[in-house]
Amino acid sequence: MAASKPVEPQSAAGLPRWQLALLVGTPIVLGVGAVYLWNRNRSKKDRKGKGNGERKTPEGSASPVQGQDGEARTPLDRAQGAKNKGNKYFKAGKYDLAIHCYTEAISLCPTEQKTDLSTFYQNRAAAYEQQMKWTEVVQDCCQAVEMNPRYVKALFRRAKALERLDNKKECLEDVTAVCILESFQNQQSMLLADKVLKSLGKEKAKDKYKNREPLMPSPQFIKSYFSSFTDDIISQPLQKGEKKDEDKDKEGEADSVADNSGYLKAKQYMEEENYDKIISECTKEIDSAGRYTTEALILRATFYLLIGNANAAQPDLDRVINTQDANVKLRANALIKRGSMYMQQQQPMLSTQDFNMAAEIDSHNADVYHHRGQLKILLDQVEEAVGDFDECILLRPDSALAQAQKCFALYRQQYTGNNPYQMQTAMDCFEDVIRRFPKCAEGYALYAQALTDQQQFGKADEMYDKCIELEPDNATTYVHKGLLQLQWKQDVDLGLELISKAIEIDNKCDFAYETMGTIEVQRGNLDKAIDMFNKAINLAKSEMEMAHLYSLCDAAYAQTEVARKYGLKPPTL
Repeated sequence: MAASKPVEPQSAAGLPRWQLALLVGTPIVLGVGAVYLWNRNRSKKDRKGKGNGERKTPEGSASPVQGQDGEARTPLDRAQGAKNKGNKYFKAGKYDLAIHCYTEAISLCPTEQKTDLSTFYQNRAAAYEQQMKWTEVVQDCCQAVEMNPRYVKALFRRAKALERLDNKKECLEDVTAVCILESFQNQQSMLLADKVLKSLGKEKAKDKYKNREPLMPSPQFIKSYFSSFTDDIISQPLQKGEKKDEDKDKEGEADSVADNSGYLKAKQYMEEENYDKIISECTKEIDSAGRYTTEALILRATFYLLIGNANAAQPDLDRVINTQDANVKLRANALIKRGSMYMQQQQPMLSTQDFNMAAEIDSHNADVYHHRGQLKILLDQVEEAVGDFDECILLRPDSALAQAQKCFALYRQQYTGNNPYQMQTAMDCFEDVIRRFPKCAEGYALYAQALTDQQQFGKADEMYDKCIELEPDNATTYVHKGLLQLQWKQDVDLGLELISKAIEIDNKCDFAYETMGTIEVQRGNLDKAIDMFNKAINLAKSEMEMAHLYSLCDAAYAQTEVARKYGLKPPTL
């Protein structure tokens, strides 16, 4: 599916980014960006039931108090008595009285009794929390943490209050510490970490993205993107001097048109892989109202999408779509690309509308069904996706990519149904595709994902080797093969070597930098991880992708702060 981040439908290896989770076969721990690459537990639901309880109650059961007539003998005994009374008021919802008792406990408690004092401060913070006095919550939790730096309840309560005060940075540091202390087992703290990371990422990306310098992707990326279209007029070779049918009887005019046509020059630059000049040449054609204006609009919009400038692309796509007398395949192509852009912007309803309109105006266009099928998988409408791939194959029986993606959709469908017989049928489908289309790298790559998911690591590795044999300059395949080594053999060195090879092949491969950064987090090399994430951020082609990368970077940075403040580090590879 074409997108504002055009590799989304089809990465350089023919691997949509949304399939990465199936390749890795493991969940990403969002709390602090920790990725357990060989933990086969796939569902977030599996974490439910482990520490999900809301932390609302005060700390400590009623403590025994020595003395006659209820009067404590020592200051600590008297402090415990005040705390016990405060707990009773707290449970009765009398928070002012509870606060008064906890304050009394704090004043009575000897300063050397740090554990007890930290509990009293934390309990008073719990009462302030019920009154939504967030500043007081933070102040009391700070006192508690100062005396007991690894006090989970106080750290988490402070994190929640900091979020309410819109102090996301310090909130993230606190909840990161909590996640590490709880070994990532508490769903409540994990969800808060995820929420704060996403919020921070969106804020930073919004500012960064609008001021970013446009960056042309690598030639391999661009060629792979265009290869996902078969009915795309603008990606077909166009010889200099070619005329439209209605102009072929006008002798001598064609050469003049070709010499002056910015669009034809742009097509020539495409053949030469001189992509940086294409937008400017298309602009010349459009400004001069040349005969290839419509083609120039869609070609310019496509390259705007490729450099991540969806705001510039949309007016061009809108204009083509609204030109009723334009070539129907151009209009359908514009609808596919705008629909994919909407999906990238998380507007699935608008995306679906555009794909459906494309099918209405050009019902024999295989690209419409191919890319809509990918959209349906994104929307978890797998059965409908299979139907679209079938329609695409009916129109283009030689479309190896559609055949392979149909197999993957069938696999997804059967995996959800957990039917071993039908699962094997889907795997046999892959075998049939690579037999009939032995030169289709995407077939091997998608098959490798399914094999990895089934823990058939050796055969998956063979499939990636076939991809590399067919496309030795495909950086993304090396990244996937590197991830496989981690999951299969726990071979970190080999995994990093393969990912480094990907960067050597394509130094604009943001996926490689992101993956390497994630692995370095797991190795405890946080500074290097942050450097890798920052490189990926500078290569991001959409605001949404950039927000995700900022989340990873912020998670790694939060870990460095937690290590500095509390000496806490998560398990490393």
